[in-house]
Parts: sequence; structure tokens; C-alpha cells
Amino acid sequence: MKMEIKAADVAKLRQMTGAGMMDCKKALVEANGDYERAKEIIREKGKLVAAKRADRETSEGRVIAKVNGNKAIVVGLGCETDFVAKNEEFKALAEAIAEAAIANCPADKDALMACVLADGRTVEAAVTEQTGKTGEKHQVAGYEVVEAPYIVAYMHNVTGKLAAVVGFNKEFDAQVAKGVAMQVASMNPVAVSAESVPQNVIDAELKTATEKTKEELVQKAVDAALSKAGINPAHVDSEAHIESNQAKGWITAEQAEQAREIIKTVSAEKAANLPEQMVANIAKGRLQKFFKEQTLEEQGYQMGDGKTAVKDVVKAADAEAKVLSFKRVSLAD
Repeated sequence: MKMEIKAADVAKLRQMTGAGMMDCKKALVEANGDYERAKEIIREKGKLVAAKRADRETSEGRVIAKVNGNKAIVVGLGCETDFVAKNEEFKALAEAIAEAAIANCPADKDALMACVLADGRTVEAAVTEQTGKTGEKHQVAGYEVVEAPYIVAYMHNVTGKLAAVVGFNKEFDAQVAKGVAMQVASMNPVAVSAESVPQNVIDAELKTATEKTKEELVQKAVDAALSKAGINPAHVDSEAHIESNQAKGWITAEQAEQAREIIKTVSAEKAANLPEQMVANIAKGRLQKFFKEQTLEEQGYQMGDGKTAVKDVVKAADAEAKVLSFKRVSLAD
């Protein structure tokens, strides 16, 4: 015999789960009034929605950074739309996850998902349930932890989707320290210093720099040969341009064929005879530029003149102060 589901029953389940009225009523009907079974049905709906929307982007949401003594966390809860991100229940969940993270400082995101919130649910269960309530994909989109003698956090409150924490070897000028955290948030460095850049990143950058150098040297030789033949290199820099510029009358059919032959011949000859040492030196110079632009200590301090290196700004504030590590989470990257 089916139990009659009253409005008060629906309201009670809604209070317990936060799910919509219709979802609560359907769950209670299916569970024949059993609250625990109804709660399980709502949780299962969340899993189903999550599975169906697994390929959706979660570029909206909230990123929170928290510091507790010599430890800090930064965690991002992502969703699909700005409308859901501004919902108070969503904000409360993001805050609850951040509180659990700073209380436990789990080693990684998988460990964070198993942490228990103040209401007794695991992070994973809470995120899944919220997915079921809104019909949008929710996920912990990023989680990082830092440990250091002195830590400063920065949250970009304009969007709420970006935060960073920076660990220093000692406490020093709070304004400069916060400026460094803002630098990490805005400039997204790959490492503290050139020495701390992962080797695989260095190898990839050096390979790219070498290939770009070779391409430029070959192109320079081709352009010189074309110019010598009386052909404007800009008119024949691609097959599409050759065809369109011939149609416009800017180059003749003979010049088009001549350009094709020059490009083919000179490219092959130059590529086979590139000076290896010159290529290596230019590539290394480009790698040094990468370190200057992409490592925190070498970047120009954006909260100052934009030219003075971050390491020099920190040193000027305290000769013994030094950045040890940093972490950054963004939903917009």
C-alpha cells in the first residue's frame, strides 16, 4: 500500500537535503515515505546527472584560499554557469570544502574528496548531491597545499575564480608579501626560479626554441632569395596568398611558379646547412628569456614599476626573506 505524501513530508525532506520540492516529492513517492531511502534516491540522481554532464566545462564557480599557521590551502569548486556560482548554497558548499581542507590539509585532491564536512557528508558526496540539486556539473576543479614558516594568501574577489598562496622562509613586510601573492595570481609563473623549473618543461621549451630558431633562419634565407628575384615575400608567404595575389594581378603566373621553386629549393638547402652552434646559442638565449618572463623571482614586480625583479623587491624589503613555494588555482585558465 502506497503511503500518502503530504506537503509537510516534502518540506521536511527538502530541509534535510536542500533538493527541489518536486525532486523531494518524487523521491518520497518512490521510497513510499521512507526518508532515508528518499535521501539515497536524491543522491543517486546527483550521480546520474554528474555522469551525463561529465564532459561539460566548469569555468564558473568559486576559489578560496585559507591560511592556518604554517599551512595553507587553495581550493576551487567549479560549476557550469555564473547563475549557480552566485547561489548562496553553492558559496556555502565551497566555504565548507575550504574549511575541511584547511582543517585536514589532505595531500591531494583525491584525499580531499574523502574528507568529512561539518554536516557529516564527505566532500565527494556533497558535490554529487549539489550536482543533483542544480542539474549542473559540479567538481573540485583544483586543490593545492603549501607549508612554510610564513604564508600569505590572495583571493581575486572581483571574479571569485582565482586565488594564490605563497610561502616564505620568514615573516617580513606584509604589503610586499601580499604583492608577491598577487603577482602569482596575475602572472601565473611556472616556478619560483630557473633552478626549480621542472626538467621536462625546460626540455620542451628548449625544443620549441630550437625549432623556432631553425624556422626563422630558413625563412630569412627564403625571403632574401625571393627579394633578390624581385618578388615580394609577403605576396607568396602561403599557397593561398600566391593564388589570390596572382588572381589580383599582383604577381604573374611565371612569378608564382618561380616563387614556389625558390621556396622549395632554398628551404631544403638552408635547412640542411644550418650552423648548429648559432642555432644552439639563439635557442639558449630564448630559454633565458623564458626564465625571465615565466619564473616568479625573475618576473618584473607588477605591483611596483613592472621592471624590478620580484626577488629584488623582496630583498629590498628584507635581505634574508625568500620565496620558498607558491600555488595557484584558477577556474578561468
